[in-house]
Amino acid sequence: MSEQHGPRPKVAVVFGGRNSEHAVSILGAGSVLEVIDRSRYEVVPIGIAPDGRWVLASGDQRYAVEDGEFPSVDAGGTELALLSGGGPLVTYEAGSIPADLGQVDVVFPVMHGPFAEDGTIQGLLEMAGVRYVGSGVLASAVGMDKAYMKMVLAASGLPVGRYVVIRDRDWRTERDRVLKEVQELGWPVFVKPARAGSSQGISKATTMDELERAIEFAREHDPKVLVEAAITGREIECAVLESPGDEAPRASVPGEVLVHGEHEFFDFEAKYVEGGMSLRAPADIPGQTAEELRAMAVRAFEALGCEGLARVDFFYTPDGRLILNEINTMPGFTALSVAPQLWAATGLTYAELVDRLIQLALGRSPGLR
Repeated sequence: MSEQHGPRPKVAVVFGGRNSEHAVSILGAGSVLEVIDRSRYEVVPIGIAPDGRWVLASGDQRYAVEDGEFPSVDAGGTELALLSGGGPLVTYEAGSIPADLGQVDVVFPVMHGPFAEDGTIQGLLEMAGVRYVGSGVLASAVGMDKAYMKMVLAASGLPVGRYVVIRDRDWRTERDRVLKEVQELGWPVFVKPARAGSSQGISKATTMDELERAIEFAREHDPKVLVEAAITGREIECAVLESPGDEAPRASVPGEVLVHGEHEFFDFEAKYVEGGMSLRAPADIPGQTAEELRAMAVRAFEALGCEGLARVDFFYTPDGRLILNEINTMPGFTALSVAPQLWAATGLTYAELVDRLIQLALGRSPGLR
């Protein structure tokens, strides 16, 4: 690391949010706050409570699972507002004079799901004129909506699986037609919310009765639902990192996700309960296939116009084909999450990855790029 001269850039690490991935976000933020170099950066931890309030995180904020209980943002902290014109942070409490906490140089939004990873917080930061880690508004929105994501990837010549989109009105007014379309995919199918992450609301259906229950379950998270034809294959993932200047994005070594225990597929429990999964990186695949996969991951990153980082997920079929499943513009970000592990296997430590992302954001101009 280079020696820091002059004032340290102020980095606001933002976490929590108004969605079902609230706790997952906090776990990632805890990891970032643990490794971020305080000699180089002034760090401000900010939590977004489930009701949407922004608060200055106190020393009592939990960032880990304790006794089986996932953490939540402590809404009792000092409330904050992010003002436009370069992003000054201001506190406000009833009966008190607002206090200016100073300009924010960069925001690190360790956030997932709707009202966070989907372009909403990115739009807020763009309007405030604040630099931030990760993709911009459009790439974040497209990456969050799996239906539009697959359309963009397919239009870019990348192979995606067969799927059916079920919109809210279709399900309420044309249920029979929708179910017939899904049947044409064959059994089994995987049913998921179109705009959720961390495998929330996903289930497998092998009969019509299971399908209807799976759709209703997914609709608890999102009125827009995606149904995908099952693909037989190994789950191989690759992380992509923006490069400085005009260099092309860089892809990590591919890694294979191995699901353990009773988990039939890579669901929420497999991802976040200890012992549910492991990652083999590099993946045990032919070298030519690995290079093809890395090139496809970079193509997906550029097709959406991503910035910062992303994780691209593939299926590797028994007959040697690669099928792109999805791209995640703000992947799980604990030190043990897949994307950081892939970069560690490629030679970039978690602390170095955090620093690289902050430096990329600091070097990026706010506004249209």
